[in-house]
Amino acid sequence: MRDEWEHAHTDYTMPVQRRTPASLAESESDWRHYLERSTPNGWLIRNNAMTEALLSGQRMYLLHTTRDINAIRTSRQLHVSTGCLVGALYCSPLTSQREGLRPHNLGAYLMQTKPSTKPLVFEVVPDGPIRPKGVDYLHLGAIHLRIYLRYQSFLAPAENDQLDRTVLAGLRAAAPFLDVALRNAAGHATPTPEFIDQLSAAVAHVPFLGYLYFEVLSEYLMLHSVTPETKTYAQAGELNNWLYKRLAFAAVDGMDQLFDLARFRPRHDRLVQLIEGIEPDLSPAAAEYVRRRLSHLFARTALHPSQDAASVTFQGADLSAIQEAAPGLLGQMIFREIRYMSRYRQLYHCFEKAKALEAWDYWNKEGIPTPFNGILPKGEIGIHPVYPRASVRAWTAERDEKGYLHPVEEIQAAFTPHLASWWAPPRQREMQNATE
Repeated sequence: MRDEWEHAHTDYTMPVQRRTPASLAESESDWRHYLERSTPNGWLIRNNAMTEALLSGQRMYLLHTTRDINAIRTSRQLHVSTGCLVGALYCSPLTSQREGLRPHNLGAYLMQTKPSTKPLVFEVVPDGPIRPKGVDYLHLGAIHLRIYLRYQSFLAPAENDQLDRTVLAGLRAAAPFLDVALRNAAGHATPTPEFIDQLSAAVAHVPFLGYLYFEVLSEYLMLHSVTPETKTYAQAGELNNWLYKRLAFAAVDGMDQLFDLARFRPRHDRLVQLIEGIEPDLSPAAAEYVRRRLSHLFARTALHPSQDAASVTFQGADLSAIQEAAPGLLGQMIFREIRYMSRYRQLYHCFEKAKALEAWDYWNKEGIPTPFNGILPKGEIGIHPVYPRASVRAWTAERDEKGYLHPVEEIQAAFTPHLASWWAPPRQREMQNATE
């Protein structure tokens, strides 16, 4: 169990340590070297302001936006959310300056685009330097699968049967592309437009591919952008989060109502058009980057490390064979399908609390009071609710005309090991044409 959580975390200040499948044309170390040294903003992967704050061991200030300030005041409790941080209060960094607390560009984005929310400032005093190990939700598949198998009895037999049928049907429908992706990861290139169009079609059957697709493009934009806006944020030690936000909302209608990356599936021509609308100079190379990078990440996140990417095939495979060869992919599929069950309101806490408890235990043992999204250290950081060796205080805050935050009223509320209630509405499959 601990090995799985270690596998799902990334420390960009240390050499790559993950085991990966055989026959990959490029290793994780190769990609790390390229991203850090051959992209304009790659230096920020290792030397960003958030990582430096964690390593300093000094008090940190974090911004959280909430619509439920009255509920927090009344209950005197703070609940955490799931999502990319598994079980932490979603925040972004604040930098203490003479003028006040300066929001990270992610926090500035959230306050500007969600004006109905109330900003809260948290002060976290850790017990020492924090190792910058971020949790990478793309690598949580094996954990999703293990938790599902452990608590499978919470589903009725008919629900389990339907889940098996849905997952297997999706994998079989997407199997030709999944095999293409593995061949590309092993160095056998597919023409790029053909690859992107096949990827787009496969997302409808394997929603996890939409998440991979989006994260790869987000990485491409943040690391390659050279706009004045991006350079300004880079000077502050920050990757530019506005880029991928623009991408998501331009690509999918209604993303502001439900941020569901299972609906992210632009075809090749639309992909080129989207990137051109964000930063024209990055458009020509974007699709080829997706082909190479997504193929590599798919092999790493889908397959068991003992597998050979050149010999695995999804075509004709049953669920038991897929569980052995690709537990990461099967876990991601099951995790997302359960979210769309009619009983998910009841099932949510059963499955997600089990994962959160394991994550909290791992973070306690690793000395991590403030976990962050480890796909890239882009500023998505959280507060671990049951870390015993750090102190946390919270205030409401006001924002001045220059954008700085100033604490106003201290909130008397304690973190509790409870997950905020959440569920997804039934999937609207007709909306999946929105990105074509």
